[in-house]
Amino acid sequence: MTDRPQASGETLLFLTDDQVRRGIEAMFFAYRGFTADPDRILAEYGYGRAHHRAIHFINRRPGLTVTALLATLGVTKQSLNRVLRALVEDGLVESRVGPRDKRERNLYLTDSGIALEAALSEVQGRRVRAAYRAAGPEAVAGFRRVLEAMMDPDLHGLYAREAERI
Repeated sequence: MTDRPQASGETLLFLTDDQVRRGIEAMFFAYRGFTADPDRILAEYGYGRAHHRAIHFINRRPGLTVTALLATLGVTKQSLNRVLRALVEDGLVESRVGPRDKRERNLYLTDSGIALEAALSEVQGRRVRAAYRAAGPEAVAGFRRVLEAMMDPDLHGLYAREAERI
C-alpha cells in the first residue's frame, strides 16, 4: 500500500479556507473543554481565568516578580493588581519584598495556593494526557510545533526561556 495524500487535502502543505476555519473551530471547542474543569473549581473561590494564569505562573517560578508576571500574562498593571490583591487577601499568594531591590515584590504560593494550583493542574493534566495518549507521540510533537508557530516571536522567546527552566 502506498502513502497517498488523503482526499481531504489535510496532508498537503496548502489548506483550504474551510480547513483552516475548521482548525480554528476545533481550537475554540478544545479551549472550552480545557478550561471547563478549572472554571468549576475557580468558581468556588469567586475567581476567573486570570487568577488561574497568575497561580500557574507563580507556581512555575516561585519568587517571580510582579513585573515579570505582568510581562508573562500581557495584562494591565491595574488588572493584575486586582487579581493579586484577591489572591493575597485570600491567603493563596504571598508577596515579599525583593532581596536586592526593596521596591520589587516577589510572589510565592502559600500552602493553600499550592493546593489550589495542584487541583487545577490535575484536572487539566488529566485531559491533556488523555488527548495525547489518544493522538500518539507524532501528533503530540506536531501539535506542539503548531502551537509554537502560532506564538508571537517575543512570546515564543518567553516560552522557550520558561521551558529551559524545567
